[in-house]
Amino acid sequence: MIDKNALLEEITRLVVTELKEQNVTVSTKQQKSYVPVSISARHIHLQRDHLDALFGKGYQLTKHKDISQPGQWACNEKVTIQGPKGKIENVRVLSPLREATQVEVASSDARKLGLEPPVRSSGNLTGSAPITIIGPKGTIQLQEGCIIADRHIHMTPQDAMEFGVRDKQKVSVKVPGGKGGLMGEVTIRVRHNYALDMHIDTDDANAFGLSGNEQLQIIPD
Repeated sequence: MIDKNALLEEITRLVVTELKEQNVTVSTKQQKSYVPVSISARHIHLQRDHLDALFGKGYQLTKHKDISQPGQWACNEKVTIQGPKGKIENVRVLSPLREATQVEVASSDARKLGLEPPVRSSGNLTGSAPITIIGPKGTIQLQEGCIIADRHIHMTPQDAMEFGVRDKQKVSVKVPGGKGGLMGEVTIRVRHNYALDMHIDTDDANAFGLSGNEQLQIIPD
């Protein structure tokens, strides 16, 4: 009489062995695929000397509230940004300070300002759009520094392993609902001190009917 349990175990062993020989990863854990989403309105990161120029020498930023990434927060301080065709007031400053000042806007903001900023990852400012920043104590004019932030997902190395993705990989994200669809060109960003979160701007949120805190599904490209 055939021992069905023993036969099943032997078949399973042979399949796993074959997959390993073909360098196929076998895991008993289900791969993760859903991430929370946050909506980033227009904002600015400042370098030290620009903070001094806008708010006064030695000025210290004050906290409004924490944001999703550890050690980062929205400040009470706000500035006005100006382009060739218009200006936008009450643009919030984020902390901590950066090595280079960076202004992040949505496409609709750029049209109001009369600018054509490129879609970039944070910190990639070479050749980005010029912009004027007006504070309570002074004004600065940047030759470059204004971008439209790319869609991206922050995660730790452990998260990346569990989601089966890697740093700088491009993925798509599935959005459910009446205005749902696929968001493409979403960049994976991996760092040990990140918290799992997807960031989109207000234009994307409005286009896909999102309000923030939804769980969206990663679809690797």
